[in-house]
Amino acid sequence: MNTIPRIAALALAFLVPGPSTPLLAADDAKIMVLIIDGQHNHNWRATTAFLKQELEKSGRFAVDVTSNLKAGDKPGSVPTVPFPPDLTKYQVCISNYNGPAWPAEFRKSFEEQVREGKLGFVLFHSANNCFADWPDFNRMVGLAWRGTGAGDRLYYDDDGKPVRVPKGEGGGTGETDHPYAVVIRDAEHPISKGMPREWLHVKDQLMFNLRGPAQDVQVLATSLCPKTKVHEPTLWTVTYGKGRVVQTPMGHDVFAMRCVGFITTMQRATEWAATGKVALPIPDNFPPPDKPSQVPEPPK
Repeated sequence: MNTIPRIAALALAFLVPGPSTPLLAADDAKIMVLIIDGQHNHNWRATTAFLKQELEKSGRFAVDVTSNLKAGDKPGSVPTVPFPPDLTKYQVCISNYNGPAWPAEFRKSFEEQVREGKLGFVLFHSANNCFADWPDFNRMVGLAWRGTGAGDRLYYDDDGKPVRVPKGEGGGTGETDHPYAVVIRDAEHPISKGMPREWLHVKDQLMFNLRGPAQDVQVLATSLCPKTKVHEPTLWTVTYGKGRVVQTPMGHDVFAMRCVGFITTMQRATEWAATGKVALPIPDNFPPPDKPSQVPEPPK
């Protein structure tokens, strides 16, 4: 029996990561990530802990957390750095925050770091609800849950063409808490490249009628909304000066965030916002069009 092919096959098996293997990137240097939380209309304590866990599990990131707490409020279970933090220590910031305005000096520093391309910015779900009176935040995120007439709306029609609608009805999520298909609209962007053209996301809120300046927005994925009957953006990037911004309205709670599609999207979005490139692979257990895929719930 020739043992050489067998030995080679065994070696290859150890080199190729399986679904539960950390998704190691080509570059060994960890990307420094800052998550901002502390106030929210959702369970930020649970979602921050889960997001930090999944980012660090990839082997690509080192994650700090800073919490802008209400007076007298208790922090989450994750150790934090003081707020406001020193943004120059990080390559990318993730917002899991929906509360009152940040201090003016910190907002100015945040704008400058993102605009100059020194700090990538990623936000998910209701982190887009806040700061309606901060023009540069609205410019950074492109689209947000705003009231009637607060900028333009983007959606895709039945022919797969983007449509821009000025003014009109504001954002919502009513009657949309269900599993839904995510349709990739830009298969060549580093974040979405290699994903199935359509994949099934688990039960989650699907935001619709998001509005904003919608400048320099590149839609990467959409989902058909049963409320509006059109494809609403579910993943997009914004160019803000030299800065890279990524937003997804997915991720209402930890159940939704346990979707392998959401985890992969957030990992790759964070890497791209920080570096402009993506080395993290699409995992073997990424959801297909007809079946959701979740990481196991930890034992209680």
